[in-house]
Amino acid sequence: MEERLQKIIARCGIASRRKAEEMILEGLVRVNGKPATIGMKADLERDHIKVKGKLISRAESKVYMAFNKPVNCLTASHDAEGRPTVKDFLKRVKARVFPVGRLDFNSEGLLILTNDGDLANAILHPKKKIPKTYRVKIDGFLEDKDVLRLEKGIKLEDGVTAPAKVRKIKRAKANSWIEITIYEGRKRQIRRMLERVNHPVIKLVRTGINGLELGSLKPGEYRYLTPGEIERLKIETKT
Repeated sequence: MEERLQKIIARCGIASRRKAEEMILEGLVRVNGKPATIGMKADLERDHIKVKGKLISRAESKVYMAFNKPVNCLTASHDAEGRPTVKDFLKRVKARVFPVGRLDFNSEGLLILTNDGDLANAILHPKKKIPKTYRVKIDGFLEDKDVLRLEKGIKLEDGVTAPAKVRKIKRAKANSWIEITIYEGRKRQIRRMLERVNHPVIKLVRTGINGLELGSLKPGEYRYLTPGEIERLKIETKT
């Protein structure tokens, strides 16, 4: 049966649908020897589909993992400059998994790793408004007016952010810790939001995604999700 290419790529556990579309646009996908285009359909049983030169086949068993990304690590499978990537920490993982979304090179914390492209697409889709929680060390101290601005929405170059939730946690001599929950996934969003209220980020750790917690995982460590965690993610992303 013919399906859109990005759906096939996601179902085979190679990337989310959004990432699959990017790979098609970048010319990394070929169908029967010809470059693929957005909107193209194919039949996995009949057509030869290659992604980055590798022939894809039926989907693997679904795998779901939580990973604590360290700082100075790319949310990618490889890097032309030789910098550490998420893949470097997954050498004992036999399944081909990919990160759901991204964390900045200088940020750390929770990443979901999976080969379930449909779930990844649901988590990343802006209409789902999936909550992502961060513990952030900032320069200075947030005043109540700053909290109100963050919670109402901050005007950035790419538009006004959706309302966030902010909680003050700890105050030191020259800096402080806050907890912030957002429902979007713009590039460097939290860093840009806090720069707009004149409190640059010193350290940023993602601690939760849609109820899934980082817990006791140390930087560079991973664990497989429990059946209950997987089911909860699937149910909540369907709403």
